[in-house]
Amino acid sequence: MPELIVGCCGWPVARARYFEHFGAVELQDTFYQPPSVELADKWRRQAPPGFRFTLKAWQLITHAASSPTYRRLKKPLPEEQRAACGFFRPTAPVQAAWEHTLAVARALKAEAVIFQCPASFRPEPRHIAQLEAFFRQAARDDRLMVWEPRGPWPAETVRALCRRHELVHCVDPFQAPPLYGPAVYFRLHGREGYRYRYADEELARLAEMAERYGGGRRPVYVMFNNVFMMEDARRFQRLCGLGPG
Repeated sequence: MPELIVGCCGWPVARARYFEHFGAVELQDTFYQPPSVELADKWRRQAPPGFRFTLKAWQLITHAASSPTYRRLKKPLPEEQRAACGFFRPTAPVQAAWEHTLAVARALKAEAVIFQCPASFRPEPRHIAQLEAFFRQAARDDRLMVWEPRGPWPAETVRALCRRHELVHCVDPFQAPPLYGPAVYFRLHGREGYRYRYADEELARLAEMAERYGGGRRPVYVMFNNVFMMEDARRFQRLCGLGPG
């Protein structure tokens, strides 16, 4: 069995209680409105030794300002900046958003940054060129850069882009296989939607997929992102003989 890092996408319960059951979390706050570096540093100090953080990149990098997720910005964007945001555009707002995301990742000592793209970010030449230009220049400090494309991206295009820019292809393994990366990163969105609860047989299959794709050589991140994420993640840990469960 490869190294398994299991947790939830966000805090389903208070942090102190979460720390009792898991050794990792994928932060979601950073997607909507990243915290200050000082607050991120406080979160790091509050976590137990060895606790592992990953985080989602700020939506200003990946999502256009027309996305409904922008409603959760605490500081609304000036109108003149809105057209410059999202889709990895080579603009000052996108660059500033990455610099803030990276500063928070450094404060947290986060192992990975996840770039979750909307389905509207399609495999068009302009989008691909913007993505490539972004990852060519983005500092990463040996941190994993994890890309979750959505929509009809051809497998060969995804594999080639990930190989060229050393990206981890993020998938829900019940929907598609991971195509490339120095690690494996699973995000479990629920097989029939966010309210889905995974059956024991499905968790057993998930463990098999983690072993197959990890190959005993690559770490495998398994992050649950459904209503029953904490319960399902704990059951998965018990199945794999990990942690307190």
